[in-house]
Amino acid sequence: MSDSMLGRNLALELVRVTEAAALTAGRWMGRGDKEAADQAAVDAMRLVLGSIAMDGVVVIGEGEKDEAPMLYVGERVGGGGGPGVDIAVDPIDGTRLLANGMPNSIATVAVAERGALFESRHVMYMQKIAVGPEAAGAIDINDTVEANLTRIAAAKGRQIPDLTVVILDRPRHEGIIEEVRAAGARIRSIPDGDVAGAVMTAMEGTGIDVLLGIGGAPEAVVAACALKCMGGDIQCKLWPRNDQEWRAVAEHRLDVDRVLGCDDLAAGDDVFFAATGITDGDLLRGVHFHGDGATTQSLVTRSRSGTIRKIDATHRLNKLRQYAAFPFD
Repeated sequence: MSDSMLGRNLALELVRVTEAAALTAGRWMGRGDKEAADQAAVDAMRLVLGSIAMDGVVVIGEGEKDEAPMLYVGERVGGGGGPGVDIAVDPIDGTRLLANGMPNSIATVAVAERGALFESRHVMYMQKIAVGPEAAGAIDINDTVEANLTRIAAAKGRQIPDLTVVILDRPRHEGIIEEVRAAGARIRSIPDGDVAGAVMTAMEGTGIDVLLGIGGAPEAVVAACALKCMGGDIQCKLWPRNDQEWRAVAEHRLDVDRVLGCDDLAAGDDVFFAATGITDGDLLRGVHFHGDGATTQSLVTRSRSGTIRKIDATHRLNKLRQYAAFPFD
């Protein structure tokens, strides 16, 4: 697809989307109201997406249409007159982190060519392993934790005890944690936010080498978009969590043994990913308010060019109120 269809300018348009979500959601930091924070981010994201010249369909969103006013799966967004694209949104990766005033909450959006993003409407969780560029090609989700860590360490020119593994703090991960400890690697436990965890594997200075564990399927697709842009690698397998999802597996003949890589989760030649920090974290600085303004830090990447940009922005709130239909107060 040529630049005239999915152009370079789309990257900066997507940063506007995540900035708006972060600025509005940032007012809810530590206030204990996940729903209000999520709604603020969704409203802002929807409004700015509607100003972009594209014909977008949300394939990874906040739920089905009957769960509106969230950005639901199948919702059409964009101002029209542009390319047909798939959109994956996670208005707040780490809603609980934001509500409790904890680090590493981010707003994310990814865009790819129409039909490029993997849809998982029936099974909502996946087993995952993700790494950055140095260890791309060294992972095998069907192999043992120790074997994977051995190859990752070799690819990065290190020993296993030098590696740090990020894992969601969940009871289901007790076995994985034991295997990582037995292998000798270090562990960074996170309460939520495994999109940020996966992206940190590909960013210098975060200290994270690999993400392991079971997390949301939508988040896996968003993470795959980022890692594809950044030269990282991810492998996933569907992980049915209850009888209802196992029945859906049988009914729709889903292959839970299929290994899904970057190109399965985010196909095509042109993928964009953008994220803006909401709370301060290892990946991005959060929103800082000061008088009549605010600062944000964002990450935007594109697979075709391999460009990775970190953008520090200063926002004058009176200008944002003038041109936006959602409150920044």
